[in-house]
Amino acid sequence: MSGATSSADLDEAPARTIHVNQPQQNKFRDNQVSTAKYSVVTFLPRFLYEQIRKAANAFFLFVALLQQIPDVSPTGRYTTLVPLLFILTIAGIKEIIEDYKRHKADSAVNKKKTIVGDFVKVTNGQHLPADMIIVSSSEPQAMCYIETANLDGETNLKIRQGLCQTASLQSREELMKVSGRIECEGPNRHLYDFVGTLRLDGQSPVSVGPDQILLRGAQLRNTQWVLGIVVYTGHDTKLMQNSTKAPLKRSNVEKVTNMQILVLFCILLVMALVSSVGALLWNRTHGEVVWYLEMLSVNFGYNLLTFIILYNNLIPISLLVTLEVVKFTQALFINWDIDMYYPETDTPAMARTSNLNEELGQVKYLFSDKTGTLTCNIMNFKKCSIAGVTYGHFPELETERSSEDFSQLPPSTSESCEFDDPRLLQNIENDHPTAAHIQEFLTLLAVCHTVVPERQGNKIIYQASSPDEGALVKGAKRLGYVFTGRTPHSVIVDAVSSRCAWHSGCQPHAVCPATRAALTQHCNNLGDSLGKENDIALIIDGHTLKYALSFEVRQSFLDLALSCKAVICCRVSPLQKSEIVDMVKKHVNAITLAIGDGANDVGMIQTAHVGVGISGNEGMQATNCSDYAIAQFSYLEKLLLVHGAWSYNRVTKCILYCFYKNVVLYIIELWFAFVNGFSGQILFERWCIGLYNVIFTALPPFTLGIFERSCTQDSMLRFPQLYKITQNADGFNTRVFWGHCINALIHSIILFWFPLKVLEHDAVFTNGQGIDYLFVGNIVYTYVVVTVCLKAGLETTAWTRFSHLAVWGSMLLWLVFFGVYSAIWSVFPIAPDMLGQAGMVLRCGYFWFGLFLVPTACLVKDVAWRAAKHVYYKTLLEEVQELETKTRELGKAMLRDSNGKSVNERDHLLKRLGRKTPPSLFRAHSVQQSVSHGYAFSQEEHGVVSQSEVVRSYDTTKRRTEVQ
Repeated sequence: MSGATSSADLDEAPARTIHVNQPQQNKFRDNQVSTAKYSVVTFLPRFLYEQIRKAANAFFLFVALLQQIPDVSPTGRYTTLVPLLFILTIAGIKEIIEDYKRHKADSAVNKKKTIVGDFVKVTNGQHLPADMIIVSSSEPQAMCYIETANLDGETNLKIRQGLCQTASLQSREELMKVSGRIECEGPNRHLYDFVGTLRLDGQSPVSVGPDQILLRGAQLRNTQWVLGIVVYTGHDTKLMQNSTKAPLKRSNVEKVTNMQILVLFCILLVMALVSSVGALLWNRTHGEVVWYLEMLSVNFGYNLLTFIILYNNLIPISLLVTLEVVKFTQALFINWDIDMYYPETDTPAMARTSNLNEELGQVKYLFSDKTGTLTCNIMNFKKCSIAGVTYGHFPELETERSSEDFSQLPPSTSESCEFDDPRLLQNIENDHPTAAHIQEFLTLLAVCHTVVPERQGNKIIYQASSPDEGALVKGAKRLGYVFTGRTPHSVIVDAVSSRCAWHSGCQPHAVCPATRAALTQHCNNLGDSLGKENDIALIIDGHTLKYALSFEVRQSFLDLALSCKAVICCRVSPLQKSEIVDMVKKHVNAITLAIGDGANDVGMIQTAHVGVGISGNEGMQATNCSDYAIAQFSYLEKLLLVHGAWSYNRVTKCILYCFYKNVVLYIIELWFAFVNGFSGQILFERWCIGLYNVIFTALPPFTLGIFERSCTQDSMLRFPQLYKITQNADGFNTRVFWGHCINALIHSIILFWFPLKVLEHDAVFTNGQGIDYLFVGNIVYTYVVVTVCLKAGLETTAWTRFSHLAVWGSMLLWLVFFGVYSAIWSVFPIAPDMLGQAGMVLRCGYFWFGLFLVPTACLVKDVAWRAAKHVYYKTLLEEVQELETKTRELGKAMLRDSNGKSVNERDHLLKRLGRKTPPSLFRAHSVQQSVSHGYAFSQEEHGVVSQSEVVRSYDTTKRRTEVQ
């Protein structure tokens, strides 16, 4: 599991002593990190706990236990236990397959084996495998440069420097001769704190601070190699201490379904109680008259248990396995989506879990990492303004580009420079009045930065702490001012065939963080607008956030944040990211989604209802801990608007239909109880009851859950307002659920009492043969199968060959089975009561008349209700569906609201539909669909060591030391 130490544990973490080149006297954690949900030991208890949390599973386990009591169950001892075990087995196999993928991904991360006390060498570009103290490096004075984007999201280079006592230890022989010990604090989550002492034999003790520590997840940059001694490994590293334990996530739809199942169970108990009381009263009033009948037990408790078992199918046991298959298939659709495949890295989208598919359709708040996630972090030098003259300015770039324009953009080059304006150099050569200003401008571009040049043969590679700095230096290079090197006191530039050196320096500036009083003042300024969405944004840094998340002002900060359209949190720790998500998740009744690409995003990814990882340049830690993984942030659009909305509609329709068809059939047993004196007698043959969900009505829920869609993916993307339907849970809530149940109740009344009243007289056949309860039961059963299959057809919006197979094939399957099952007793000793039933039913004229009349009477109300809503209350969804039916040229149509007025937002969307462009082209390039240029500014990142120290410490003219 992804482990995180609690606050109490952090305070009590004991200090540790690490022996150098000696056996360790204490046992430390290994360097293995796991993001999987299960292990071999924990799978069974954790899996069973997760399954029993589902109300349906808990209920059927209860019923299965009741059936083991002798002489209580009217349907046998194993009719519930066997299906339940089958469902749990299917769910277990699915969980094992998904968790195996997580273990496989973890294995790729855990390739590097190391333990506390080891000497480790890391080369340029590699990520550090553990937390370690710097011993020496290829740079002077044991310095090295790291990027900590995985830890704190900062992309600027940070300098770390080893102790002078160990800087000369660069060979294997020298390292093997070292002996001593390191005394340091215990594992904790504080990224910028470290307290320790290095005690080498024969030397004075030396204190070790955060400047000597390299943390797991950081990347070595601009340094050929570094040697260090490991102090924390695995879940003890500061990176993993900032992670949170992988939670067992459940979707909101599942929680709502569980609640409705509990209410339905209470109704079942009331039904069983009423039936038991009815049996008791009927026996008292009719016991002497019908003495020839074998009466139901007079034991009230036994009767109650009997009716609980009799009515238990009111809750569909097939729902669970149906949803498992449906969600697993939906996850495959996500994995197979070619629009979310990134060919440059051969990375498809991946659903690491299928339990949250419908949750993607309800996301209200999105929490995104910025660097590498929301932005590609790629800058290009395109234009500049010098002395009032604009160079590289092209008016045609100001117009909004269509998707065709973007599809033809060239890929970004490594030079990060698309500047092409010969006037600038011509003005220098022609001694233009602004020539001096131009030269000064280019000089400043080439001098004022923290870029480090590295030579590979005759080529100069610029290692920049931020992409905007790199773009500016490369732009200066293209214009003839080539930055070639730096020393601790100067930078070297080849400027138009001459070499110059400038002394450099920089002035740090102070930051004035907001205070808690200022935060409260902002809330007061909003007045009545507080708590409502306003066209404002909130920007807060990590230092201020520490106060904002404190108990005193947490609610004020939340109210202020929810009043803004966007909240930008700068330079926050991984734990702060997860705390922000947790705050919104707990205090706002809405679904949250967190997306990121670095290890510093793991906490918020695991805390949010849905976590999405991006396979970026910051390792696979975020991907391995996510619920869904994509290669580009732009793919999130289709993941939510298409797959999320489709999955929500499919899952909710599947759930509602499963409850509907079960209530229709099994509530009939209650109506029959009023006829049979509450004896517990069943109306239908036992195996017909058992196969109702397994065979005869099994296909419609699958087609609704897998192939149903309200609109095409083009419409879902072009009309993002359609997402509000699923976001607001308009298709599945308490009102909708009980509306379907009441509708099923009405249908069951029609399906039972209409045939019963028609057949209550015995003169049915010309040969004088009478009818029995099973004859009536088979007719009612046939009507039920036909009605619920036709109901599935009414619920289907997108008809496919599978839809036709499910609806018409299920009816035909029952009729074929009925005919065979009624004649099989002479061959197999099964169901002797069914012998000849098919012939009797099919020869009955009342049956054929009712086959048309009864299902029509049931469904005419549904059709009339739907038609009335469509006429008097047409929704945006229905309007889009009409447009899809009438024409493919959606841009030529005009949507109108219920009052006939033009809807501005919808009109704006429709105007964009005139472009005959495949939707995939909108995601072809990670660029804005507006003006393709802008300005970016490098700034001081305020790391542990300032950028001025980085610049002044570096000397590219010296030859680097090679490790032996």
